[in-house]
Amino acid sequence: MNPKLKRIFENQRFIKRFFLFLAILYLLPDFSFSQKVVSITVNDGINPSTAEYIHQGIVKAEEDNAQCLIINLNTPGGLLTSTRNIVTDIMQSKVPVVVYVSPTGSHAGSAGTFITLSANIAAMAPGTNIGAAHPVDLQGKSDAVMNEKVINDASAFIRTIAEKRGRNIRWAEDAVRNSVSITEQEALENNVINLVANDEKDLLAQLDGKQIEMNGVTKILHTQNATVEPLEMGFFQKVLSRLSDPNISYIIMMLGFYGLLFELFSPGAIFPGIVGVICLILAFYSMSSMPVNYAGLALIVFGIILYLLEIKIISHGLLAIGGTISVLLGSMILFRTSPMQNFVSLSWSVIFSVTGISALFFLFLITMGLRAQRTKPVLGDNSMIGKTAVTTNDIDIQGQVRFMGETWNAVSLAGKIKANEKVMIKEIKGLTLYVQPVDGPA
Repeated sequence: MNPKLKRIFENQRFIKRFFLFLAILYLLPDFSFSQKVVSITVNDGINPSTAEYIHQGIVKAEEDNAQCLIINLNTPGGLLTSTRNIVTDIMQSKVPVVVYVSPTGSHAGSAGTFITLSANIAAMAPGTNIGAAHPVDLQGKSDAVMNEKVINDASAFIRTIAEKRGRNIRWAEDAVRNSVSITEQEALENNVINLVANDEKDLLAQLDGKQIEMNGVTKILHTQNATVEPLEMGFFQKVLSRLSDPNISYIIMMLGFYGLLFELFSPGAIFPGIVGVICLILAFYSMSSMPVNYAGLALIVFGIILYLLEIKIISHGLLAIGGTISVLLGSMILFRTSPMQNFVSLSWSVIFSVTGISALFFLFLITMGLRAQRTKPVLGDNSMIGKTAVTTNDIDIQGQVRFMGETWNAVSLAGKIKANEKVMIKEIKGLTLYVQPVDGPA
């Protein structure tokens, strides 16, 4: 073969191999490095800690160039402000977000409905339900005009989400206005979700090959053999999430107040004061994201002050009764009645339990105080009154007696008393005891 032709063929083979190598490098991320799925689990109310956790999951999925982020969701609802932050993060995510309502028995209620509808792909496990996104207030009451404004705002919000994701707009609005809730099969039939999956493995199999529009670019998911990397909620996120429960915040706040009271009663004890301050800081932190009614907080503080005064001032229980009523009323209105917030309410059982325990505790202290006032002194000179002494010589108006190994000057209140006679101490003046025979006249 001609040497020139040979070199040409060799160059063509090199060029083909070079382009093949470039093609492999181009496709390699889709089939190798990017075949990873990040999975997080939300199994609690929606609060600022939850929003931070989901944001962290989205960031990790973007950094790892993951195929998608799976949010395993089971929530009764939560704060609307946190829900808006989560929906914004999902809408702006650079990787597909899959919300999977699971496991069986779970539900995406209230705020969970907004989050599920905002996902690129919404999925549910068998035996789950979604809906009931109607905004409610904290105690079931609110101003009619304000309630209508909030419902209209929530309706517009969920319509925007449904329209953006191509879901059933009419059902989404009914979920807000009429508290509609449906099963996973009904959700699939009504174009509320994209698919029903038995478990995460089945979900990944169904996601494989799905085409998703991401900022005008079509992305094809490759999840059939993808590695699932779970991202756990951090320890402090878990703690803060639990503290976001209003019942826990309320109990911690009351413990904080009592810790400070004990420190005031026993200065120098240190431990109750430290615990009290820590509890109050944690309680106020968790309440910072809740609609706290400061009138209710003031009533609780006033009630505790009345308990404190009952111990110092004898009011025959009036101050304690006033304190109990004040704490009870303050607990009932501790959170403002605002339909802007869902799933933020104090349990009546918690309110009555804390109030009852407080009342019984201070009633116990009051009872012990009254008993102490009726008890004879056990220290000092007054503790000797009523005790028995023995005369050391004959007492004819004046003499001496021995009491607990000590010799005291004594004055007889019942005439002459012989030596070695038992006498009762009736009065003390200075270093002189006024005595009378044990069996003598009163």
